[in-house]
Amino acid sequence: MRIETDVLVIGLGPAGGAAALAAARGGVSVLAVERKKAIGVPVQCAEWIPLALGRHAQAPGVLVQAISGMESVLPSGVVVKTHAPGLMVNRAAFDQALAHAATEAGAKLELGCTLRQLDAAQRLAWLESPQGSMECRYKLLIAADGPDSSVAKLLGLPRQPVAHARQYSVSLRQPLDETRVWLSDQYPGGYAWLFPKGGVANLGVGMDKSLAPDLKTPLDRLHQRLVAEGVVGQEIHGRTGGAIPVGGLRPGLTVGHVMLVGDAGGFTHPITGAGIDAAVSSGERAGQAAVAWLNGKGNALLEFESDMRDQFESSLQRAVKRRSMLSLAAQDDLALRKGWVAFPEYFL
Repeated sequence: MRIETDVLVIGLGPAGGAAALAAARGGVSVLAVERKKAIGVPVQCAEWIPLALGRHAQAPGVLVQAISGMESVLPSGVVVKTHAPGLMVNRAAFDQALAHAATEAGAKLELGCTLRQLDAAQRLAWLESPQGSMECRYKLLIAADGPDSSVAKLLGLPRQPVAHARQYSVSLRQPLDETRVWLSDQYPGGYAWLFPKGGVANLGVGMDKSLAPDLKTPLDRLHQRLVAEGVVGQEIHGRTGGAIPVGGLRPGLTVGHVMLVGDAGGFTHPITGAGIDAAVSSGERAGQAAVAWLNGKGNALLEFESDMRDQFESSLQRAVKRRSMLSLAAQDDLALRKGWVAFPEYFL
């Protein structure tokens, strides 16, 4: 089967959903494809978003609770509280709400659909869906297909450096409205976290596997400690994990008629791993740039690249440099204060 579309979006996480929505609202034809059969499932995320994204958390089932701040626990045991308001969401429902809004705006969605081949020069993509093979001719392509982007591979782009995360869903025995973060050499190249989500919590670790390939043991150790303290329950209700890009923005966010957004473009914060806000921002901006370019604004893709670098590059470059402080073999409070975003030393 042969199809044509103005904009082809690969991936329907928050970046792809935001891109499809913005492009469809601009009146161009949009085909957005997702390799999973259910958008956002399984969840591979701590599920925190900043208040600025609250506009995307209005659909039923998305918002779970408000967060007032963060506690950062240093190796000495010192606990530092930071004002960091945000929202805990059902990430699958968040992604699904964006995709639904895109369809309401006129985008066509294909689930269980995989990108097999790409001829970027001819602007042709070969897709495999439950309905069969499709040859898609597009005018612009937006790659929103995660840290291990198939689009990037087919374009011959280098793989991004990544850290890895492992997370449990556990019962929460006491109400919490703050996130907790543990900084320690037990989690080299990263940290451990507890993010309350109503009656449950996301408990996880993110680490550099080149320094410590075993994520399960430190996570289990933290889990058992919090069980003994009466913070969480013994039963593990769910497990997830995945790769987190930690190299900052790709050298090029536009490659010919392709724009890379979200994790595929390296927008995730290399220290915190936070990426939903940047994914939505970059996807939305890419969708708007696509509309402008299709309507005759020839420099729209260059403006997208410039805007994204102005908005994100300096903070991401700082984070890439500061990651070394989280990777030291012997870590103390001073080193970790320089490597964690909650402390003024991080910005010096």
